[in-house]
Amino acid sequence: MREIALGQYYQTSSIVHSTDARVKLLISIAYLVMVFFVETYIGFGVLAVCFLLTVFASRVPLFKVLKSLKVILFLAFFTFLMTMLFYGGAKKTVVWEWWIIKIYEGQLYACGLVLLRLVFLVLGPTMLTFTTTPVELTDGLEWLLKPLALIGIPIHSGALVMSMTLRIIPNLIDETDRIINAQKSRCADFDSRNIFKRAKAMIPILVPLIASSFRKADELADAMDSRCFVGAKNRTRMRKLRFTWRDPIALILFAAEFTVILWLKFNFFPFVDLSTVGWIV
Repeated sequence: MREIALGQYYQTSSIVHSTDARVKLLISIAYLVMVFFVETYIGFGVLAVCFLLTVFASRVPLFKVLKSLKVILFLAFFTFLMTMLFYGGAKKTVVWEWWIIKIYEGQLYACGLVLLRLVFLVLGPTMLTFTTTPVELTDGLEWLLKPLALIGIPIHSGALVMSMTLRIIPNLIDETDRIINAQKSRCADFDSRNIFKRAKAMIPILVPLIASSFRKADELADAMDSRCFVGAKNRTRMRKLRFTWRDPIALILFAAEFTVILWLKFNFFPFVDLSTVGWIV
């Protein structure tokens, strides 16, 4: 549970932290779209270099960012297995063969791209939550979705729900740790290699966790009601979002990265023969 990075904020001072939340949200959305445009290993290499530069500029420890990948290890293994078994693209030459099992070069190429795409899809939102507080995310999202208010959608209420969701994730992690420690003190076995025993041991965790979540939600509702909270769209904010000189620079740098990715995909400059770099494209 401690490896879940969503909703966790890393407190430090950096140029990435001080960038406007609205700009980071726009870049994050475009980043997720860009990941699906990448279809070559050179493209993922460019993406990795830009991502590492962002991590170093944010002063967030790289190991802490990479730890968030532990939660998708099973999904990555499952994706790798399914791609190897059912990929029907160009098979080309046989890389490894045993009995009736054959692994082709095309299968390895496709597996690598799928796994890299999955990794970068996780790392992008992770950096967003590490460098942006839940309040800033909520305010930025509400500002970006303002046009939807013209058709009667309560944007301010949705932003409030998002803020509460992001804030409650770390609390749920702490509550889960406390419940697990309490169950271990009662000789509960969470380390058994038997998957059925481990699944059965999770029941005493889920039931009190759900009950505790409902109790905390009631307490939060009572606290907001006792303070006469009204989710009106004209509420003022203690800290207002303001664009600074960092924001256009961030947009320009990301636009340059996106242009390189699109060039690798569509080859805007036909006088550059990308086929010369071999199978990695």
